[in-house]
Amino acid sequence: MKIIYSGLLMFVLSTSVIACNNNNNTTNDVDTLSLSVKEFENGIAKPGVQILDVRSMQEYQSGHIKNALLADWTNTDEFIYRTQSLDKSKPVYAYCFSGVRSAKAAQWLKEKGFKVYNLEGGIAAWKREGKSLEGISNTKQISLKDYQALIPADKIVLVDFGAAWCPPCIKMEPIIDSLAKLQPNNFSLIKIDGGEQNTIVQSLGITVFPTFIIYKNGKEVWKKQGIVSSEELSSQLK
Repeated sequence: MKIIYSGLLMFVLSTSVIACNNNNNTTNDVDTLSLSVKEFENGIAKPGVQILDVRSMQEYQSGHIKNALLADWTNTDEFIYRTQSLDKSKPVYAYCFSGVRSAKAAQWLKEKGFKVYNLEGGIAAWKREGKSLEGISNTKQISLKDYQALIPADKIVLVDFGAAWCPPCIKMEPIIDSLAKLQPNNFSLIKIDGGEQNTIVQSLGITVFPTFIIYKNGKEVWKKQGIVSSEELSSQLK
């Protein structure tokens, strides 16, 4: 019985050691994602980084870190759609209000192959240390009447509704700009910042950025949300 008891004790102890080691490895792995305010600030000051705000639009507009992109972690479809346009070759610095949502988002992104860092304590900690934030500007809102006046009745017009914080919009920007340069006389390009122009965005029922609308002879003939190829846009603009 003593031999059996000793063997059982050794098994329990060895199992406990293995379990503790596994837990420690997991904890350390997650902890490596978290940075203090100072470390986070130093990190985002480097060139070639991506800053990701994982809060809601309303929270973002109440104050955000300069150059931050937006992908709401609580909106699964939106988060997946927007983060698909992030560059895996560049580190991502994520934050939320307190660091909880961004820690989960950072872990998810890490599993998808991104190198991610999380702001420990979130924007709350950032504010406590007196770091600056940017908020939405008091931009004059475009009414539906103002918008309609922008569309000439005798030209083909491409309207690009995007936002400075929208990863897919940033991915589409060089495609749109290149198309405008290659076909300067074929159509007029109008860019509207949907992140600031809430009135017209709501009036037109736009829920996804980017959204592209083509008008011919003053009438809407084509509309599409999300990433669009240069070839598809060119064909629709003919």
